[in-house]
Amino acid sequence: MNTALYKHMMSIHSKVMMNYAFGSAFYILLMFWLFPSFASNNAALDEMIKSLPEGLTSAFNLGSGFGTVEAFISGEFYGLLLVVIVAIFCILFTTQLMAKLVDQGAMAYLLSVPTTRGAVALTQAAVFVTGLLLIMTVTTLCGFAGYALFIGDLSDFHGGAYLEMNIAAFLLFFAVGGIAFLVSSLANDEKRALGISAVLTFGFFSLDFLGKLSDSIHWLRNLSYFSLYDPSGVIEGKASLSFPWLMLAAIGIVTYAAAIVLFRKRDLPL
Repeated sequence: MNTALYKHMMSIHSKVMMNYAFGSAFYILLMFWLFPSFASNNAALDEMIKSLPEGLTSAFNLGSGFGTVEAFISGEFYGLLLVVIVAIFCILFTTQLMAKLVDQGAMAYLLSVPTTRGAVALTQAAVFVTGLLLIMTVTTLCGFAGYALFIGDLSDFHGGAYLEMNIAAFLLFFAVGGIAFLVSSLANDEKRALGISAVLTFGFFSLDFLGKLSDSIHWLRNLSYFSLYDPSGVIEGKASLSFPWLMLAAIGIVTYAAAIVLFRKRDLPL
């Protein structure tokens, strides 16, 4: 890894990272602030959820209901809103780090200094993972702060399960980012990289979503790595952790490694 390049890229992109981190922090604090209003109508809301088709409640992560703040947050924030916010970050940021530089000719400038292609790609991957870690760390800390500010004593908060849910989210986006980084490392055109990464990311998300709607098409979930991410199941203690975590980590590691190796061997436009 090129330390000088890492510091330079971090200084350039730190504002973007912080914008996403603060955006995620705002929404999770909003969820904690809203929970007491939902809790006051908890019985009615739970009855309404029970009346919905099972596939619909599963698709929208409503199966755990609104009985506890952890269940509410896992469904309303970690089940959908966080996925959309950070998936967009993964797609846009990986494209900026690789394909955009190739498209604009800036990559040739980076490679003109005494460094290797592999070092550049590894450094850019490290910048992305740092940004992702920053977003998830800020989100996690704001979750604890939101509970303390709007709900009550942290001793009543299921902090262990909440941390596990955040680790699961980090590993999901580690995998999402790895695939997007691989696409960006092979693309010469910024718009094409964005399009392919978006189609792959939200295509896999859609397969998982559709597979939850009906038992007849449940097999679609087997085609999507998003099926390895189950925030409501983590909170309820029903989700297996070791296998999904290992698989998501493996997807990320393999795709980042493949991106670095293939970027070293590919022909770059003049």
